[in-house]
Amino acid sequence: MKRLLAYLVLALALAEVVLVLASWLLSATMAGNVRSLLSSEGVRWFFGGFTTMLASPWLVWLVLLAMAGGCLWQSGIVSIRLPLSSLHYRQRVALRTALILMLIYVAAILALTLVPHAVLLSATGRLFPSPFSRAFVSIVSFGVLLVSVAYGWASGSFRSIASIISAMSTGIAAAAPLFILYVVFVQFYESLRFVFF
Repeated sequence: MKRLLAYLVLALALAEVVLVLASWLLSATMAGNVRSLLSSEGVRWFFGGFTTMLASPWLVWLVLLAMAGGCLWQSGIVSIRLPLSSLHYRQRVALRTALILMLIYVAAILALTLVPHAVLLSATGRLFPSPFSRAFVSIVSFGVLLVSVAYGWASGSFRSIASIISAMSTGIAAAAPLFILYVVFVQFYESLRFVFF
C-alpha cells in the first residue's frame, strides 16, 4: 500500500511539473484561454493561495478518521474473536459498555435528525443537504472514538489519558502517506483549474 501511494505521489508530482511547462508553452503560443503558472499571476496565485487551497473539509475529515482509526485499533476492539464466550470477563464487560454507549450515541443522533423539526435537518426539513450531511464524517469519527475509548478504558488497553492521545497519534502517523498524497493531489487539481478554467 505504501509503495502504491509513493507511486501515486510521484506521478502527481511529475504531472504538476508537466502542467507547469505545458501552461507556459500554451500561453506563449496564445492557444485558447490558458494561464501560465510561470507568469507573475501564476506565481502570485501559487504562493498566495497555497494554504487556502489545502484548507478544506477533506483535510479535516482525513485527520478525524485517522484519529478514530488509531484509537479503534489501539483499543483492541478490532481483535475481538468469536465466540464471545471465549473472551475474558473484563473484555466482556468492556464490550457491553462500548455497545451501550454506541446505542446511546446512535439514539441521540437519530433524535437530532429524524424527529420533526430536528436540529440537524435543513431549513426545509431535509437530511441532504443539511447540517447532518455536512457533519456526517465528524459524527462517525466521534462515535468511533467514543466506543473505542470506552472499550479500551474498560478492558485496560487504555490506562491513562496519555495512552488515549497516543492511540490517536498512532492513527495520524499511520495515515501520514495519505496526507502527503492529499497535498500533492489538491495542488495538482487546483493548478489544473487555474490553468484551464
